[in-house]
Amino acid sequence: MPTESLATRSLRCAVVALIATLAVALPAIVPPATAQMSSKRDEPPVPPAAIEIKSEPIAAFDHREPDRRRFGMLDFRGGLVLTSPGREFGGISAINMAADGANFLAVTDRSWWLRGRITYSGTRPTGITGAEMAPMLGPDGRTLRARGWYDTEAIARDGNTVYVGIERVHRILRFDYGKEGLLARGRAIEVPAAFRSFPSNGSIEALAFVPRGAGPLSGALIAIAERGRDRNGDHLAFLVGGARPGQFAIKRRNDYDVSDATILPGGDLVVLERKFGWTTGLYIRMRRIPIASIAPGALVDGPVLMEADLGQQIDNMEGLGVHRAGAETVLTLISDNNFSMLQRTMLLQFSLVGE
Repeated sequence: MPTESLATRSLRCAVVALIATLAVALPAIVPPATAQMSSKRDEPPVPPAAIEIKSEPIAAFDHREPDRRRFGMLDFRGGLVLTSPGREFGGISAINMAADGANFLAVTDRSWWLRGRITYSGTRPTGITGAEMAPMLGPDGRTLRARGWYDTEAIARDGNTVYVGIERVHRILRFDYGKEGLLARGRAIEVPAAFRSFPSNGSIEALAFVPRGAGPLSGALIAIAERGRDRNGDHLAFLVGGARPGQFAIKRRNDYDVSDATILPGGDLVVLERKFGWTTGLYIRMRRIPIASIAPGALVDGPVLMEADLGQQIDNMEGLGVHRAGAETVLTLISDNNFSMLQRTMLLQFSLVGE
């Protein structure tokens, strides 16, 4: 891959930081265009369609130390910059990895599904094949966008069932993906009343499903708000369903907001976070929360696995998935480019040191 000049990289970093900030701030103060929404009320569902995704490899994660592989508690395996002529491609806000580490299911901000298969050369991702996209459907078969249910930000999977969190309307939908695939209809599940107090652009940002048979939280969805806070300023989180439903909090540190979360094969919760400051720039971070510490009423915290800034190959990283590859636990991150030509859709993979 061609090496960016210092001037080009500095300009791109500044643009990424600006757009990431505007993407968070503007939707909170600018309401959706009602005329545009109403014009799509009766749009017919679109069947799944194949799309081409082109991939450019990311050989080095750190611009300053291209030979460096270890970052905190993670080893960089490789990455891709993804582009597509597909009109709806972009804005990827969450990803779920299949156990084989190749097949994935993702959602976009505009309430579209994206699925495909990651190809590898050894342990390094090399491309995406078999990609398909389709609009997400509501219980009546209309698209979520036609209903005004947009800003789909989170995904979690329980076998054949897929759960999707919708930020603007504070809902979680359940899809029978195993039976109906990308044509599955989403049906709202019951959520805590506290969801209604979230800011419209700071609601459900992360979902993680605790596998059945995995201890006292078995069968529960963990739902985390992006900017929902308790009275102490910590992140509000919820156990939805399972044997011990209730509210807990994740300690907020260093002004980070939650972007996504996933459950490691060993059971712990990994939280992906991001922050931006005009004097500090754009950062991402991952923390590991011991699953045993999570319970209704608890305040939980955990060690940082990795922290990165624009000196590394990052963008607006919003999605986090996990799978096992032999003896390794692999974390997959994907970015939301806000459908901007000035940002990138990036897929990054890291293995967890010692696991």
